[in-house]
Amino acid sequence: MKKTGTGFVAILALLCAFSANARETQVTDASIVKAIIQESIDSYPGNCPCPYNSARNGSQCGKRSAYSRKGGYARSATRKMSPKK
Repeated sequence: MKKTGTGFVAILALLCAFSANARETQVTDASIVKAIIQESIDSYPGNCPCPYNSARNGSQCGKRSAYSRKGGYARSATRKMSPKK
């Protein structure tokens, strides 16, 4: 009986450890969207991919940004993203 109890406790401890590890490695939709947006911003060849970024002189890009300009930057992933349903 003692071996069975010890084995059960050991298995229970392992299951708890693996479930805690699985929760830590889950990726949320929000983190995926954030990573895609950051990748798009990083790949922009100019200085103002988004209105909230700063220009070389330290001022806000605002309407001078690729996001705000008509035509903008073709690969901009900063536009509104919504999950497919």
